[in-house]
Amino acid sequence: MAKKNKKLRSKPRKTGTFNKKKLKSVILSGLYEDPGKTVNYRQVSGSLGIKDPETRKLVDVVLQELADDGYLDLVARGKYKLKARTGTVCGIVEMQPQGFAYVVSEELDRPVVVSSRNLNHAMEGDKVQVHVFARRKKHDYEGEVKEILERAKSVFVGTIQVSKNYAFLTPAGKVGFDIFIPKEKLNGAKDGQKAIAEINDWPPNARNPFGEIKEVLGDTGDNDAEMHAILAEFELPHIFPENVDRAAEKIPLEIPEEDIKNRRDFRKTTTFTIDPLDAKDFDDALSLKKLSNGNWEVGVHIADVTHYVRPNTIIEDEARSRATSVYLVDRVVPMLPERLSNGVCSLRPNEDKLCFSAVFELNENAEIKKEWFGKTVIHSDRRFAYEEAQEVIETGTGDFSEELLKLNELAVKLRNNRFKSGSIAFDRVEIKFNIDEKGKPLSVYFKEAKEANKLIEEFMLLANKRVAEFIGDVSDKNKAKTFVYRIHDKPDPDKLVSFNTFIKRFGYGIQLTTPKAIATSLNNLLNTVKGKNEQNVVETLAIRSMAKAAYSTRNIGHYGLSFEYYTHFTSPIRRYPDMMVHRLLEKYLAGGRSANEQKYEDLCKHSSDMEARAANAERSSIKYKQVEFMQDHVGKVYAGVISGVTDWGIYVELENKIEGMIPISELDDDFYIFDERNYMLVGRHSRKTYQLGESINVKVWRTNLERKQLDFRLARTEKPETFEIPTP
Repeated sequence: MAKKNKKLRSKPRKTGTFNKKKLKSVILSGLYEDPGKTVNYRQVSGSLGIKDPETRKLVDVVLQELADDGYLDLVARGKYKLKARTGTVCGIVEMQPQGFAYVVSEELDRPVVVSSRNLNHAMEGDKVQVHVFARRKKHDYEGEVKEILERAKSVFVGTIQVSKNYAFLTPAGKVGFDIFIPKEKLNGAKDGQKAIAEINDWPPNARNPFGEIKEVLGDTGDNDAEMHAILAEFELPHIFPENVDRAAEKIPLEIPEEDIKNRRDFRKTTTFTIDPLDAKDFDDALSLKKLSNGNWEVGVHIADVTHYVRPNTIIEDEARSRATSVYLVDRVVPMLPERLSNGVCSLRPNEDKLCFSAVFELNENAEIKKEWFGKTVIHSDRRFAYEEAQEVIETGTGDFSEELLKLNELAVKLRNNRFKSGSIAFDRVEIKFNIDEKGKPLSVYFKEAKEANKLIEEFMLLANKRVAEFIGDVSDKNKAKTFVYRIHDKPDPDKLVSFNTFIKRFGYGIQLTTPKAIATSLNNLLNTVKGKNEQNVVETLAIRSMAKAAYSTRNIGHYGLSFEYYTHFTSPIRRYPDMMVHRLLEKYLAGGRSANEQKYEDLCKHSSDMEARAANAERSSIKYKQVEFMQDHVGKVYAGVISGVTDWGIYVELENKIEGMIPISELDDDFYIFDERNYMLVGRHSRKTYQLGESINVKVWRTNLERKQLDFRLARTEKPETFEIPTP
């Protein structure tokens, strides 16, 4: 873009793929060479030598997102220009354990390092403007925060420390300060309690912000207080407002006859649900019927939540705000009040229920011959737990064995076809806890997806995919109507190259020529490493090389599933995007006009953000229980595998999947240097290495529940013990 016919620089290494992150960097770099230039997606594609329609479409999406994020101005429809550049860049603050921060900006190819003294009160997640200092050769970018454009949060959860005349709240998470609380603003909080504080002032020269206590959660160490503290840390609610619960209680369980008359009736068709043993909210049910032509009618029936939750109501407002249910170790914090999530909407057995369904006619090869989408009424004949359905599949006997076996047979064929088309098979083992009535973890066990889980997964994927195709896959002459897609970008090319370099030490490699080749060779690799010592480290690094899935009205396909069109239609009790999808599908089935794209794009962004918060809260609750469980194992020695290497220490995962860290200060036999490219620490004098994937024995040194921190020391001579890991 610097001159006519000149190609943009900074192309990714030859991995056969441009992803969004790489495209943003290349486009901005090119525009900075010619700041006055106006471009559209065709010119950018031509400049980069991009000819395939899929990547050209991605260029269009990237230009829209750069305009959304304030890097480009939309000067005319489809035409963009760089915003006037100053000596500063915009970015997001990522705090580091040592006190400094990285500011990650789309405008630069690497983060800006900002020392603690130059943060100027910026905090984790804040959007800031950074002045970038003149760059020294072979050094990172360095800079100073000049302005905080958008605060990530002003409310913090932590532990109260009360002294004679004042108090402080020590926040949880990556926060490099305490909050000063005047005595009169303690709101009844006592020393050592968990509480929520709001910052209301931070004078320029003050070391600490000033705040007040908004809510006291309870005593440190109390399980409910700790779980509520985790929710509060990520700004997630733990109770419903009373007026929302009252509104939900008024919704009747009984279905009036007029609500049924215009629906397709499946009440006489064999139907059942398959869910986790402790589930109470049943979003989805399957029905099966043999047709006279020898084909099979499979109904994927989804709770008709939007029939009950109407726009412009307080229940709708609360669901939109929450956007997702949150699953902590010992509880579910639902998106909808219990009256709806576990009662009115839940597809409970032996009750008539209203659904929005995707109904497929499949032949014996699981090929779709016909499909239908619409409103239905069902009557579930049986509620299966996954374990019960699995037993029927394994033994061939039990309730509805014929239907379960046939559905499983069709699901296996759907799954095989999906993998042949390039879907990637990440089957990760989940860590679970047996917990007593006070929330104390008694033991750890692993949960692995079996055929019953995969059966449900396959039919949910089918419904999600076909609904998305029904709306999005239109002829070139017609523009697709606004819709909510679940998108997954291609992997980061640089991360893939690093990953490929690393796995060569185990004798493996993946093809990097095209997206399809990457997916196929990655599947082969994941199959090959199963059961081997390096399985966990290879799987972990493979996942880290992947982008995160998100919601958007701008469809770029779903790379991990290898679907050109994909959405979330199947879980409206626990995900707000599914409610959006139900409303849009109903509107378009009735011939409605396209919805406002910007309104839905904003809702997609909010839903993606809330999903990330919920995932972080879930991880935090798991980490808390891991540390709590390991309190009884301090001083014991266990075998582990190095699962992460940083410049502040080595992360080690034990055989029970619990991870702790050996601080670098404990490696006192040498001065160790972090080799980021090779995922290792190297001793300056001895050249001794600690590398990702290496087996190592560790002693459990100390636990800190407050910080959810588990620390190990090297165990050079002691013999390791083993954990008893019960089967679920």
